[in-house]
Amino acid sequence: MRRIAISVAASTMTLSLAGCGMLGASGNAAEATPTKGNDVTVGILMPEKTNTRYADFDYPIIKAKVASLTNNQGRTAYANAGSDADVQATQMQKMIDDKVDIILLDAVDSHAIAGMVKKAKDAGIPVIAYDRLSEGPIDAYISFDNELVGEVQGRTLAEQVDNSSGKIVMVNGSPTDPNAKQFKAGALSELDGKVVIADKWDTKDWNPDVAQAKMTKAIERIGKNNIAGVYAANDGMAGGVIKAFQAAGVTNMPPITGQDAELAGVQRIVAGQQYMSVYKSYPEEAEAAAQMAVAKIQGHDIQFDALTRDKVDSPTNKNIPSLLVSVVALTKDNIKDTVIADGIYKASDICTADYKAACSALGLK
Repeated sequence: MRRIAISVAASTMTLSLAGCGMLGASGNAAEATPTKGNDVTVGILMPEKTNTRYADFDYPIIKAKVASLTNNQGRTAYANAGSDADVQATQMQKMIDDKVDIILLDAVDSHAIAGMVKKAKDAGIPVIAYDRLSEGPIDAYISFDNELVGEVQGRTLAEQVDNSSGKIVMVNGSPTDPNAKQFKAGALSELDGKVVIADKWDTKDWNPDVAQAKMTKAIERIGKNNIAGVYAANDGMAGGVIKAFQAAGVTNMPPITGQDAELAGVQRIVAGQQYMSVYKSYPEEAEAAAQMAVAKIQGHDIQFDALTRDKVDSPTNKNIPSLLVSVVALTKDNIKDTVIADGIYKASDICTADYKAACSALGLK
């Protein structure tokens, strides 16, 4: 019931905000006098580079939305930590020293960064946790419903595994990423009692090479013909899993999950190598994050409160104002209605030379 309620609330939120002009509004006269004008600087800290979404989608969308909300006067300062928590702490310290107005933080290590969040707070710089729930005194949180992501992955995989004797492997995300724990919990709620989990592990830094190496060992131990499916927590690791199967001589892949709808993942779905991914509307998340940031800086409390009607708890703070965006299971049957319809990719991006025949069979042109 909780998952359904959150999912419905998120979709209702989108409609209500759009209906009142919130997704692009600059406020109204009934609000308090803005504490700052359009000359704002939004710091953006992203966690890693193995996932292409941060450079390809999140940052460009946030940058463009901040500009549009501030008559092109607002600026963004961007840094990616490359999966190194110490590097991210240094990057955050620089933003504090540079006196940015607000920080959107997607943490490498949600626990380790808590001290820097407090330093920013002490310096009068609000911090909004983006995509991953950071510890420390954050002002708000925006992400997708992460347990729902895992549930969607687990349910879709369970439906493809023949019976309770089917053995699967779980390739979970990084132990320092709180989202990975939620993905895992959601997946297990759908997999427990329905399949046999023959092997499982957490994957440091979501590294596809690590996933491939460990999957190679799992195939050797379990047997390539005895694995009925693989829960891979994201598309990058799904790619590593598929390489391990290919190296073992497997051409007909068992159902393999993913997440993020990366272009390579979508192409693997088209080709029948990967069964599904989870499509998350990066434009919706990123644009809402930009709005939250600008509204917070400018003192538009009505806008900020309207965007953060959900509440979540972190290990250090309770009732954090939040927005949780819903998700969609992406398979070959709905590529046209999701990533193409939303303008994430064009059919020509997906249907390159190696995938033209498969695309044609699916009616993608």
